[in-house]
Amino acid sequence: MAEHQEKTRGRPGRKPAADSAPSSVQVLDRSLKLLDLVAQADGAGLSDLADQSGMAPSTVHRLLTSLAQHGMVAHDAETGAWTIGVKAFEIGTAYLRFRKLGTISRPFLKQLMEGCGETANIAIEDDGDVVFISQVESHAPMRAFFRPGRRGPIHASGIGKAILSTWPDARIEALLSGRALQHFTEKTRDTIPTLLEDIAAIRARGWSIDDEEHTLGMRCVAAPIFDEYGEAVAGISVSGPAVRLPDSKIDAFGPVVRAAAEGLTKAMGGRVTKPE
Repeated sequence: MAEHQEKTRGRPGRKPAADSAPSSVQVLDRSLKLLDLVAQADGAGLSDLADQSGMAPSTVHRLLTSLAQHGMVAHDAETGAWTIGVKAFEIGTAYLRFRKLGTISRPFLKQLMEGCGETANIAIEDDGDVVFISQVESHAPMRAFFRPGRRGPIHASGIGKAILSTWPDARIEALLSGRALQHFTEKTRDTIPTLLEDIAAIRARGWSIDDEEHTLGMRCVAAPIFDEYGEAVAGISVSGPAVRLPDSKIDAFGPVVRAAAEGLTKAMGGRVTKPE
């Protein structure tokens, strides 16, 4: 044992873990750090980025090359400068658009709530769900409530179906064919054929209706909101108890909600398009 201890005592110690292959989290952290440095500079060279980040130039080059493949940064071969890429711009623009949506929508939500007497909502589509981002509640004691950030199923949501109505049937089928459409009530459109039949009616009518399809006793009227490319990125709705929203009120509220959606689209610099 003594001989073994003497031999190992003279061996060089292992290099710190930092010299080993970085983990996925470390790679992500370093990449985001570089992206931030590139964003702060009006064109940055490799050596400058290496100095500022404290990474080896070879590491910086490898990470920048990977970021460039995803469009997050761009490289000028003549000057050697690295700049922010188009994809990073698109992501930043998306953030600004939805942040702007939350701000600009408030007067429209208030006007819609006051005009209809029911809760008004704004939600966006995200990965096949709807995510509620803002709401103006009705003053009635019994009213709808959707906490900001709450996700909902796109097939059983007034806003979700309003957005789907702007898509071709093939795109709807591609999104939903690999997932089970959850059954919430006896009125839920929980098969693609029944959902597409409803979508066709929405396109012809100009607004969608959630007729107690997610929650018994609650109804909703919604219409899509479009971005500058004419793509539906969100929806606006009024929702409330079914006892206060008979068919006559649903029919009356539909054009009002659609007008609010068109007004908000224009206020955002968007472009209203009709389903094909």
